[in-house]
Amino acid sequence: MTAVIARFSGVVQGVNFRRNFSSAAISLGLNGWVKNLPDGDVEAFIQGDREKIQKLLDESRGLPNAVVTGIVLKEADEQDINVFEIRP
Repeated sequence: MTAVIARFSGVVQGVNFRRNFSSAAISLGLNGWVKNLPDGDVEAFIQGDREKIQKLLDESRGLPNAVVTGIVLKEADEQDINVFEIRP
């Protein structure tokens, strides 16, 4: 299992990015969370199969109404989480 923190920049707040991202993650069987950041970016903790995480990241660039201009990734420690949730 792999775990990453992803930071998305662009037009990612106020366009249902978190909801659409969460739905995509759940459909891929991934666990984690997604939340808005005060600076307008969105951050997500994602864990699961590396290939599925990459697929989710690729799909994030095409989510409706969002314009992802950048994704910064860093490896993370696994967490004891068995859902994918939207955080405030």
